[in-house]
Amino acid sequence: MRGYGDEDVLDGPEPESAGERTRFRRRRDVATAAVIAAVAVAAGLLVWQSSDVRATTSTTYSGPAPSPALPTTFPPSLGESWRANSPATPEPVTVGPAVVTGDGGDVVGRDPITGEERWRYSRDLPLCTVTSAWSLSIAVYEKKSDLLPAGDPRRAGGCSEVTALDPATGQRGKPAQPDDQRTRPDLGQRNSDAELGTRLLFDGNYVTTTGSRLLTTWRSDLVQTMEYGRVPALQNPDKQPRTDCEYGTVAVDEGRVGVIERCPDEQADRLTVYRATGNDGSDKPEEVSSKIIGTHGSRLIALSDECKIGAEDENSTQQCSVVVVPNPARLLVFDEEGEQVGEHPLSLSPGDLPDEDPPGHAVATYEAPGAIYWFTGSRTIALSKADLRPLWTVENAVGPGTLFANRMLVPVVDGIVVLNPVDGEVRGRIPVDRGGSRELVTMSATGPMVLEQRGDVLVALR
Repeated sequence: MRGYGDEDVLDGPEPESAGERTRFRRRRDVATAAVIAAVAVAAGLLVWQSSDVRATTSTTYSGPAPSPALPTTFPPSLGESWRANSPATPEPVTVGPAVVTGDGGDVVGRDPITGEERWRYSRDLPLCTVTSAWSLSIAVYEKKSDLLPAGDPRRAGGCSEVTALDPATGQRGKPAQPDDQRTRPDLGQRNSDAELGTRLLFDGNYVTTTGSRLLTTWRSDLVQTMEYGRVPALQNPDKQPRTDCEYGTVAVDEGRVGVIERCPDEQADRLTVYRATGNDGSDKPEEVSSKIIGTHGSRLIALSDECKIGAEDENSTQQCSVVVVPNPARLLVFDEEGEQVGEHPLSLSPGDLPDEDPPGHAVATYEAPGAIYWFTGSRTIALSKADLRPLWTVENAVGPGTLFANRMLVPVVDGIVVLNPVDGEVRGRIPVDRGGSRELVTMSATGPMVLEQRGDVLVALR
């Protein structure tokens, strides 16, 4: 009997001389090698055809890209300079030296003054949405294939492909800085579990994706810091406080996320505020407060960390939330512990508070120093960050507006109203022809340019 390693090398015919035999001397060796090579090529081609490399085209820009200078005086008029299709941007994306548009699978960085294309990043996937955060352009793509269970609402696909682009060049990832301590480059690409129809909300430090069943939050390297709700492939259900609720509107501010929850075993809406990151992992939310607010049909408008309600001294602040509720229409203000600390009656148009939540689970607002500008659907109301009470109102508005040259611009049906942002005093009116449309107009400004997002089209005014 022979054990392992006991083979007699002298058994059988004498082997050929190693010096005489080449590596592919026999025909069967050549044939075998050819088959292996063919299989390897076919496998490589299959991987390449299904890879992100094949599916991505990037044209970068290396020329000068200065940020446009601010106007020295307020312009007497504004006229259209250029326009571009951009259905993937719910509001104008102005970041660094570029205006960024999104259409189909293309993210395009443009010269703010001329609209001329500087760079382009394209994939063979449809865009979900594009925004700006961390001085980068953030694009999220839709992907149909996934491994979620059959009962999951995201089984048909989701907004799972996240890419960060440098606004000056269009290169993927954040450019290295001279004092950068990173040991490896920021490649600017991650996967996510965001739902179809998501919006990206930036609080200055974190980006949160909205949804009806799941909210996710990322830090600047696109690493997920928190997820809230029905988590895919949930390992420990005790980590999530409520997994059977549906979500209404979402708002963010300084490392906190607020959401209206509608839970099957509760008789009214719930307002929850939780931290954007946690000490026990990204799948265990840390709630700051969570209270049933006693009414249905509510919408969370905003959070403010400059709230002085109940402050012990002039330097003390807390984070407060403001919610609009119907029947009768009024604002409810809640403190950091979720207790109601204010109520303000409102005069709204009949269609301002429809039964369905707004697209993307986010109310149309614009944040500026000292105030939050809220578009109700028929008017724009300025809310004080100190106590979230209404300060002034613009009737017949079609969007929340933007700051430009130390003035507040609010879009109305036939143009733009120019106001003092402090007291709402009207300083002028600029006619703008939008064809009589009353669709939502969101705005931004960069240098001398005022940008309007009108549905699927971005329009630049100067």
